[in-house]
Amino acid sequence: MIPPGATAIVGAAESTEIGKVPDMSSVGLAIDAAANAMQDAGITAADIDGFTCGYFPVADMSRQLGIFPSWADNTVVGGCSWMFQLRNAIAAIHAGYCNTVLIVYGESGRSTRRLGQSGDAGQKGGTGQQFDMFYSGGQAAATFTLPVLRYQHEYGLSDEDLAVGAVSQREWAVDVPRATLREPTSVDEVLDSPMVAWPIRRAMCCLVSDAGGAIIVTSADRARDYPKPPVYVLGTGGALEAGVMSPAGVREPLRPEFIRTSGEAAFSAAGVTHSDIDHLMIYDAFIHTPIFGLEGLGFVDYGEAGHFIAEGHTAPGGKLPMNTSGGGLSYAHTGAYGMLCMLESIRQVRGEAANQVADVDIALCHGWGGYWSACSTLIFGASAP
Repeated sequence: MIPPGATAIVGAAESTEIGKVPDMSSVGLAIDAAANAMQDAGITAADIDGFTCGYFPVADMSRQLGIFPSWADNTVVGGCSWMFQLRNAIAAIHAGYCNTVLIVYGESGRSTRRLGQSGDAGQKGGTGQQFDMFYSGGQAAATFTLPVLRYQHEYGLSDEDLAVGAVSQREWAVDVPRATLREPTSVDEVLDSPMVAWPIRRAMCCLVSDAGGAIIVTSADRARDYPKPPVYVLGTGGALEAGVMSPAGVREPLRPEFIRTSGEAAFSAAGVTHSDIDHLMIYDAFIHTPIFGLEGLGFVDYGEAGHFIAEGHTAPGGKLPMNTSGGGLSYAHTGAYGMLCMLESIRQVRGEAANQVADVDIALCHGWGGYWSACSTLIFGASAP
């Protein structure tokens, strides 16, 4: 097993512009973010010998950046693909395949065609395209939100309680200059927004944005030579299910086992407990996903997370700061949000976040892929054990 803190993030950046960027393609956003990350790390393309980029052809992207890698990966499992790629990069570095890996993402999700449009449920020839899409399986809000109504029935969570999640994340976004939505909102405003897929209203759905992001990872020994303090990778986890629309399905829709599997792996590798976590990012494609994340990761018991959020524990001033950029609901959401989720965790550990939480030493980031077909958990720290 790779020791916790043996690998570190030494460069991290978003594209220069996010939100609505009509003059840049998905590739352009990715290249812009990569250039910003290299500048952040104080290196050039010649210093990079490992490369991953998700949905893009990996050789085309590396060539455009002037990188000729000795190791490459292009694992694609939906929105948490870049988290899986980070896990793979860590393994490659410690296997001696490469020294420094650039992980790149870009998606013009608002201005042009979504990057992941032909992925996951819509993959040509896959189960999703052959069967699920005939029953609205290709419509994210009608698919990803299927467990919500059952959760509310089982655990007595009202629509008003559910809506607090959007209000809390907007409270964080108010003080984030790059956030798309910065005006405070209320439970009434969330519930008055148009119905999309019962009981989900528009204000409970993620934004549709343009953005890019990139991180640079290397061994902890090498990380000391970079200009900024390293952010150490303490633990990682990942797991797969069949997805909520697959004939195989998620084994326990209200208690998804793959979340527990991923979280336990990350906590075990990091050697930390829930009480050690100072900051939390849980990919919020829709308002309910942080609820399932909090429970599956073990921060609260099953059935408690909806009320935990409604009571204000994840909002500014709460005991567990979560989605402090405003998340996918208020900051930005490109279609595959995992990279932006990681970047906010890294900023918080570095002490560089626009809405900085005091004394963040350890941060946890958790992301999803597909309609609950994949997830990954990462634990970052300001110091190595």
